[in-house]
Amino acid sequence: MAGIAVIGAGMGAMAAAARLAVAGHRVAVFERGATYGGALRRFERDGFAFDTGPGLLHLPAVYRDLFVKTGREPLESCVELSQVDPASRHVFADGTAVSLPNASRAGVVEALDGALGAGAGERWSAFVNRARDAWDATRRPLLEEPLRPDWQVLGRDPYPAVRRRGLFGRGKGPTTATLAEVARRELADPRLVALLESHALAYGFDPRSAPASAAVLPYMEQTFGSWYARGGMRALADALYERCLARRVEFTFGAEVTGIVEKDGRAAGVELADGQVAGAEFVVAGGDPVRLAAMVPGGPLWGAEDVGPEVRPERAPGRFTVALALRGARPGDAAHRTVVHGEDRAAELAAVFGEGAGPRAVCHGPTVTVLRPDDPASRPDDDHEAVTLSATVAAGGPWDREAAEAAADRLVERAEAAVPGLRERLLWREVLPPADDEPVAGPALAGREGRFLRPANRTRIPGLYAVGGRSHPGGGPAHAGMSGAIVAGLIVNGEDWRGSA
Repeated sequence: MAGIAVIGAGMGAMAAAARLAVAGHRVAVFERGATYGGALRRFERDGFAFDTGPGLLHLPAVYRDLFVKTGREPLESCVELSQVDPASRHVFADGTAVSLPNASRAGVVEALDGALGAGAGERWSAFVNRARDAWDATRRPLLEEPLRPDWQVLGRDPYPAVRRRGLFGRGKGPTTATLAEVARRELADPRLVALLESHALAYGFDPRSAPASAAVLPYMEQTFGSWYARGGMRALADALYERCLARRVEFTFGAEVTGIVEKDGRAAGVELADGQVAGAEFVVAGGDPVRLAAMVPGGPLWGAEDVGPEVRPERAPGRFTVALALRGARPGDAAHRTVVHGEDRAAELAAVFGEGAGPRAVCHGPTVTVLRPDDPASRPDDDHEAVTLSATVAAGGPWDREAAEAAADRLVERAEAAVPGLRERLLWREVLPPADDEPVAGPALAGREGRFLRPANRTRIPGLYAVGGRSHPGGGPAHAGMSGAIVAGLIVNGEDWRGSA
């Protein structure tokens, strides 16, 4: 069978490699870094361990399918997955708090009514019902299939906005809007608005410009649940790497690919930084499509009529992380994930998405996600606790030490709403600002004339494919895994393949 060169060892690239290897192809992976897993990173020190990328898995069916299709052992035989309950706890700017149960529509309605007042749950439920319509309309074209040649049809927002009322809206049909406009019009309560917009912010989307179809983000979480892998999300990367090795995928680390070799008008291998050339009949490239395009001097990989890598209207922000080692046991009733919502929505959105990078900083009261896994693998013993704080911050860099420490101080101060007495329990902290080439990558979204789509997996060079969170169908562990499935499907089944039935 054909030899395949894979650039990068992120989750999308490894998902493609495992599927291609089990189909009988010889697969070699070239990773410029020292390890695999892409965004699923883990920081360890003194017996403590912290996820520094995505902390939870949504849509676990993507990896269940991957492991079933690539070997005899199912996913749960390789990774211990469990649903976290509550799925999340939210502390709003006015001090109101609510815990939302995992994958329970009725439970979420009851919890919101109890915390925010009668009717809040029903408003949220009606919104999620409309989000379901958007999910049903886009699930296949934006998750399970290659990006369609007539991708322009995905520029229309499928979110079924409510009909306008009032003197100037009477008789007019549904309108499309940004996520922020939908939130203001349909949810009304600023706490429900914050709940919705926090999902967008976590994926690096500005709710003021993101399409209403971004409503699928909370829908996916609420419908398919939030799952944690014992040993952290890095355990999922470990399992996929081991599956690749079992299927005889070859990995070379510290191997930077600097060019794509072409022969007779198609991809024929990769050129490494040390001058070596590895021949291949197909090349699968993970990472940044802009960087991939720079490896091919012969012309653009995506034409003017295609979805290009510069299609997003703003630079994707990054994830600022602080790892905290605490003395004292984790309370048994602690929520795995708590979102402490921002104090000033306008100021936070301006700081994260405003024009011009300026000095690196966070706003006064940022939205902070607090992860407190009940996982013995995360701590040296039961008399200690590992806590991870993260916030979405503006793109650009670098972060100097003073700015990073000041930002960490703000995250720790905010996190005390989720972990009372946090600073008194602190043994040490590690500040992990984002690198400029590590943006938060969200899934592709329909609407807004296609500005939130991702470059197609197929390129204009036969035999060269793009994979991973910055290509179709976008970022997040599940979507990256699906990009690997799509690329493998195109190579194994041919260019006319339109996705699994």
